Amino acid sequence: MGKYKNDKRVVLTLDAGGNSLRFNAMRGEQFILDTLTLPSNANNLDLCLETMVTGFKNIINQLGDVKPEAISFAFPGPADYPAGIIGGFLPNFPSFRDGVALGPYLKEVFGIPVFINNDGDLFAFGEALSGALPEVNEKLAAAGSTKRFKNLIGYTFGTGFGIGCVINGQLNRGDNSCVETYCLANPHINGVILEDSVAIRAVRRVYSEQSGVQDPSLTPKDIFDIAEGTRPGNQKAARASFEEMGRVAGLAIAQAAQLMDGIVVIGGGISASAKYFMPYLLEEMRGSVKTLSGDTLNRVQMKVYDLDNPEEFAAFAKGEARELKIYGTDKTVTYDPQKRIGITIDKIGTSTAISVGAYDFALAELDK
Repeated sequence: MGKYKNDKRVVLTLDAGGNSLRFNAMRGEQFILDTLTLPSNANNLDLCLETMVTGFKNIINQLGDVKPEAISFAFPGPADYPAGIIGGFLPNFPSFRDGVALGPYLKEVFGIPVFINNDGDLFAFGEALSGALPEVNEKLAAAGSTKRFKNLIGYTFGTGFGIGCVINGQLNRGDNSCVETYCLANPHINGVILEDSVAIRAVRRVYSEQSGVQDPSLTPKDIFDIAEGTRPGNQKAARASFEEMGRVAGLAIAQAAQLMDGIVVIGGGISASAKYFMPYLLEEMRGSVKTLSGDTLNRVQMKVYDLDNPEEFAAFAKGEARELKIYGTDKTVTYDPQKRIGITIDKIGTSTAISVGAYDFALAELDK
């Protein structure tokens, strides 16, 4: 299914977290070694960079005679990703705040191309080339539909509210490495950023407000279990916390879907709670808006389908195709007037999608 699934080239990867750096290598969109985990030393720039070099050298040594083609990984921003420069307010990597030419440095050390991107971008790229997008198109073909999709919007629900956009197979990195959604206006809380209602902290906050329970140790998984009734707690408050997240996310996704017109895939840790937020997310995307003259319009002009619902996918594949006669002839063409998009939950795992996205991005750049 993946574009580079059978590719023999090897790319070095890195999962960069504030506490640890996890090194590996990929071939054919699969990890080929055991992951090497080292402390990130994020507060000490010299030690952090030294650790990166040590980690990549260790992986190269394990590869033996196999020569890696590139290094590719996700790293927190702000950043000028095409230039490989990290700098600004990075809570997890405070020693990078004054600006670090990370990509050029690693290229100097290892003598191979280095590609760095935002994790939301790589999540979307992995899903576009090797995840949700080809899967949807394969299922459409199997259903006998001629409809195919080329665009994808990826969202991650977790510590933050990340986004990535792939248009016609090309990752939209923006002119300033600043394609973001977290800072949009919150439709429920005036003057507040949207992310404060679509993130781990949002689920905790709403549960606390609705239940009166002040317990900062509760995770979204704990609150999901309360919603399920498998853990003691306020079930109504737990479900309400996911409802608010779903509604706010739905309003945000509706705007992006209308602008970019493609398949939407949701990943991140909170995506496992989809049964409690997805109905409200879809309800908002399928909602309506009015004109000043009183006319009612769909919030998203395309019909929105839940691709994880078999009945809805069948209707999505069928569309409204009909034969249309070419004027003045006996010939016909197939015409499907139904404008439609679909939304699905990530199936390959967010971390895997990011890693595959990093691998695919490196090879796509090398192939240019």
